[in-house]
Amino acid sequence: MNGNSNGQALAALVELPAPANMTVEASENFVLTPQVRHIADRALAYLKAGYPVHFSGPAGTGKTTLALHVAALRGRPATLMHGDDEFGSSDLVGGEYGYRKSKLIDNFIHSVVKTEESMSTLWTDNRLTLACKNGDTLVYDEFTRSRPEANNALLSVLEERLLTLPKRRAQGDGHIEVHRDFRAVFTSNPEEYAGVHRTQDALMDRLITIKVDYYDRETEVQITQAKSGIPADEAELIVDIVRDLRALGLAKQGPSLRASIMIARVTVQQGARACHGDATFTDVCRDVLGSLAVKVARDGQNGMHPTVDDVIAKHARDRRRLARAAGAPASTLTALEQGA
Repeated sequence: MNGNSNGQALAALVELPAPANMTVEASENFVLTPQVRHIADRALAYLKAGYPVHFSGPAGTGKTTLALHVAALRGRPATLMHGDDEFGSSDLVGGEYGYRKSKLIDNFIHSVVKTEESMSTLWTDNRLTLACKNGDTLVYDEFTRSRPEANNALLSVLEERLLTLPKRRAQGDGHIEVHRDFRAVFTSNPEEYAGVHRTQDALMDRLITIKVDYYDRETEVQITQAKSGIPADEAELIVDIVRDLRALGLAKQGPSLRASIMIARVTVQQGARACHGDATFTDVCRDVLGSLAVKVARDGQNGMHPTVDDVIAKHARDRRRLARAAGAPASTLTALEQGA
């Protein structure tokens, strides 16, 4: 409580903290193969021209990591938001989340005490508003998980470069001009995924959509090795197993690169080796890839385990055949036979 020279006491005001942005930097471990570089360069070019970028593709293809990498290349602070079915427009732009109360006690004349109290609501800016004000790179991850009406505020932001704040009109600032450095990167999964909404055509028309599919083998091997520390030849085997199962089309989606990274990380952590004959490695493959819940009938049994075992054995045979063709010594062939 502070006083002034007239004997009046004023209540201290405390405002709610605003959400903070973050500084992103390009990671030294980010795998930048020609395929990844080509996608990132295209996205960065569109952002420089002033257009928002939309990475669309299956789960597990690294869309979020790619979006953050592109944001880091801009050299601006980034604001990260995740789509949510419970979002309303206020979760993006802000709202009245508290109140301000002031109390005035007038005791200038000692025989007269006058007290006045007033209360007003407090407006707090949310992430979209702060990004528009500060010129951040907005990374809106899985934005189609939010309901279309929650994203309506983005329409004028991306087109007219104005953010409308209807609840602040009484304060004389019903809209703000978007900072000239503000840019946006969106990611989304296909519409057939659970929890995904079909967004309004008006918003999609403002985005430049880049389809992000599964990477080529070289990229998947390098990412798997970089994320796990597993030897290159073992990373190749894991990726080949995952890619073979993916090519079989036994599941509606996947398995993705994420499955390769999981298998590689657990294999390294357990001190096992990615090779035929290592029981731990086989169990990890079964457990990770079994989440696909594919129903394959084999001898009256349902499940993924026979298929996973078949693919592992197939690649073991292929490696032995390649070793023989290359004239490998007998000791190497024996090791391969034993799964060493």
